[in-house]
Amino acid sequence: MKIYSADTWTLEELQEQVSDAGRRTVMVPPAANKEAVLEVFGQVLDFPEYDGVDLDALNDSLHDFADSVSEDEQPPVTLIWQVPAVYRTDRSFGLVCEILQDAEFYSGRDLAVIAVFQH
Repeated sequence: MKIYSADTWTLEELQEQVSDAGRRTVMVPPAANKEAVLEVFGQVLDFPEYDGVDLDALNDSLHDFADSVSEDEQPPVTLIWQVPAVYRTDRSFGLVCEILQDAEFYSGRDLAVIAVFQH
């Protein structure tokens, strides 16, 4: 997982870099707490409702998403996750980062994550 400050790159510049690398971009909007972050990932990545809204479900669903990316024979995906300052102080922030890194490792080159730290 790459981490950038919103002062370093704009979202548009990051999207352009991802596109230039032959990858698809999926934007993950900012959310201020664990529950909201899990809901946003679920909505953006269209996770199944039966998975629930917890860290285990995020992990399982990201692995399923990575599998679907590799099976659909389309370009690989880069998630651009907008992370507000308030969420970086939440206890779950580190756990979500670990889950995202694990999903990247699991998927090989099919899934990458960029976290953009906002003020």
